This record gives sequence, structure tokens and C-alpha cells, in this order.
Amino acid sequence: MKKVMVINGPNLNLLGLREPDQYGHDTLDTVETLCMQAGDKLGVAVECRQSNHEGVLIDWIHEAGREVAAGAMLGVVMNPGAYTHTSVALHDAIKGASVPLIELHISNVHARESFRHHSFISPAARGIIVGLGVKGYAIAIDALVQVTSK
Repeated sequence: MKKVMVINGPNLNLLGLREPDQYGHDTLDTVETLCMQAGDKLGVAVECRQSNHEGVLIDWIHEAGREVAAGAMLGVVMNPGAYTHTSVALHDAIKGASVPLIELHISNVHARESFRHHSFISPAARGIIVGLGVKGYAIAIDALVQVTSK
């Protein structure tokens, strides 16, 4: 069974506590359960990871790229959090690892502060899911399966 890696970036471990008006009341555990259920329906294994550290996220993208090249993984669904707007390094890792990636945001970043309107990740992503709440994770997993199916 092929895998999908779901990567959550900084502060997503605070889901359910941090700005619930913006991000809702679901916790990261709830999101991970939702992702596993989506994977079960689609016949793919889902591996969820979260880190507040940019270098760790880069290492995971490199790992995913190796697994995609080996035929064991379809790609990555990633909510890069605030690194979306700051990290050229994540952009370069995605491009360098040649990993199919769906960028995901729980909130509609385009309806928020102007500094959130630019993404360094989007130009390297196969697609983007924005503003659909935590339900966007299942949609992103489905989209990744669809765009990587041959």
C-alpha cells in the first residue's frame, strides 16, 4: 500500500487552543484521525507528523522525496503554518526532492493579514487547498491521490 505523508508545521500542535475563532476547536489528534480515515477510504496509508522546527520539516520533505522515488509514497500534504510566508528553504526542499505536494491551510489566508497573502510554498506545490477548515485535509489527501495516480 502506498503512503501519503501529512506534515503540519509550527503551532499546529496548538489546534483547538490557539485562536479557535480562526482555526476551530478540533485538535491535532482530531485532524490526524480524520486523515487516517480519509486514507482508509482511498486505500492509502497515512503518516502524520508535526514539528515547530523548519529543519525537521525539510528533513521530512527530503525523506518523502526518497520514498516517492522508490515508489513507496505518493507524496505530501503539508500545512506549513507561518513558514508558508517566510521559508525559501521549504520551497527549495520541495523542488529539490521532487516530491508531489499539496499545500493546505485551515483558514483562508487570503482573507487575513496582508503578510499572509504570499506563499513561498505555492510555486512548488501541485495544488493548494485553502479555507475549508480541517475538512481540507481529507480533500487534500484525495487530491494528492488523484494527481499522482497513473
